[in-house]
Amino acid sequence: MRKSIATVCLSGTLTEKLAAAARAGFDGVEIFENDLLASPLTPEEIAARAADLGLTIDLYQPMRDIEAVPEDLFARNLRRARHKFDLLGRLGVDTVLVCSNVSVLAVDDDELATAQLARLADAAQESGIRVAYEALAWGRHVDTYDHAWRIVRDAGHPSLGTCLDSFHILSRDVDPKGIEDIPGEKIFFLQLADAPVMAMDVLQWSRHYRCFPGQGGLDVTGLLRHVLTTGYAGPLSLEVFNDVFRQADAGRTALDGMRSLLALEESAGAFRLPAPVPVTGVAFAELASSDPQPTEDLLAAVGFTRTARHRTKPVGLWERGEARIVLNSATERTGTTLSALGLESTEPAASARRAEALLAPTLPKHRTAHDVPLDSIAAPDGTEVLFCATRRPGLASWTDDFVFTGESGADGRLDHLALTQPWHHFDEAVLFHRTILGLSPHETVELADPYGLFRSRALSASPSGPHLVLNLAPTPEAGARARHVAVAVDDLVTTARAFHASGAPLLRVPGNYYDDLASRFDLPAAELETYRELGILYDRDEHGGEFRHCYTATVGQVFFEFVQRDGGYTGYGAANAPIRLAAQRR
Repeated sequence: MRKSIATVCLSGTLTEKLAAAARAGFDGVEIFENDLLASPLTPEEIAARAADLGLTIDLYQPMRDIEAVPEDLFARNLRRARHKFDLLGRLGVDTVLVCSNVSVLAVDDDELATAQLARLADAAQESGIRVAYEALAWGRHVDTYDHAWRIVRDAGHPSLGTCLDSFHILSRDVDPKGIEDIPGEKIFFLQLADAPVMAMDVLQWSRHYRCFPGQGGLDVTGLLRHVLTTGYAGPLSLEVFNDVFRQADAGRTALDGMRSLLALEESAGAFRLPAPVPVTGVAFAELASSDPQPTEDLLAAVGFTRTARHRTKPVGLWERGEARIVLNSATERTGTTLSALGLESTEPAASARRAEALLAPTLPKHRTAHDVPLDSIAAPDGTEVLFCATRRPGLASWTDDFVFTGESGADGRLDHLALTQPWHHFDEAVLFHRTILGLSPHETVELADPYGLFRSRALSASPSGPHLVLNLAPTPEAGARARHVAVAVDDLVTTARAFHASGAPLLRVPGNYYDDLASRFDLPAAELETYRELGILYDRDEHGGEFRHCYTATVGQVFFEFVQRDGGYTGYGAANAPIRLAAQRR
């Protein structure tokens, strides 16, 4: 299906927005009135610019507070509308959006609304324009799609149809199945937006918190299925009001929007992408630093062993049981960073094909003729994601690039990886990992940092698959905050004692935390004292599952967490995050 995006979704000038939409592959745009009014270009020049970019102008919006008003006011509205219809002709657009009236002057009279919209459609028809009538969720008297459709149906005018907006429908918790009763040819336009589920005034919710389909909690897929059942053949168009989008790079936002529409079409059964490929685990986490010695010291102190070196590059492989860390010193980065993830894929090449179809940027690899070919992409935060296999029959193993010189005797496996996101890429990252990697997002949680709220959202594929935690720091300046690698062990107390014996730099936990822990959980005094001595934090879920964890100090922009899960605990110790964040600030 054709794809369109409203200019209100993007930051910048109107010409910048048009260019961003074209680069992302959109077929058309909705022009938001404010963008046109602020542009120094004439309507004819805007139309020409869009055409040069291969874009159609699919909708002009909005016209407000038109219908169900006293006759003298409607006469003024009709004069205003005729002026706009002339403008639409200059722009080369044939459809205008009319929102349901929100004015205190609007009358609760469907017959009046029907008659006046029919007269508006008469004037529009004279100019070759169609009127798409939309129910705003906060409309004064018309605030549901079925009410708007009844008015359109009763008007019976060929130039009057309805516009369906997923946010206005789903935010009101109105059953969208009734959409199937609307003839497809009377749905003049479809606007799509998602949003996190929030308890707040719907107008404020709409103006500030909309997001692209797949980034929120509304069933946009189900709504689209209902619309497609009608035979609707118009464009799928994004209309998102979002404070972050308005400040982010327009090109990236447009690309994110296109990815959301591709994934939405797939989930609704209207478009076929390369099939999802199971990502079954994390093969390795890659740390990069031009000075690897501090990181090597930390790895050795927490029980990792350097077991191999790359055949041709200054790259070492460190292992603790099944947990693997690749340490790369072929970089100009002076501080240690978590730069790449190796993900186990059942078909690495097929994973890369799906990623490319969903517009993930592919990364060139500098390799010799003897290196194992690895497909890689860039996540929104710049992290390299490599699709690989580890010693599986029929597939090249990334470990074949290494010469092994030792073995690891300690236990361990990668439990999860926590990646701090740039403040304006958080929703993009959630959509990226969900659609491309097949990870399912958990509920967003907010954590108390000493200098603001720390937003966090986990994503996972399965109990045995990869687990990622995306963190959004409180301020833009905190976007470079440390990331961490969590390693699961069978006995954290024994492991932590070994850390202390080896002089590993562990994060210090205040005594006040353990005083509070004693009040929250009925722990034996000796056990509590052990945790206090070793710096172990503790949590228990409502099902009795237990979580013990401790942290190392930070090297560069990386630290390690060691965890022990018992009794089916599936969380990440969010209750203890404020303690960790405050300790790291100190």
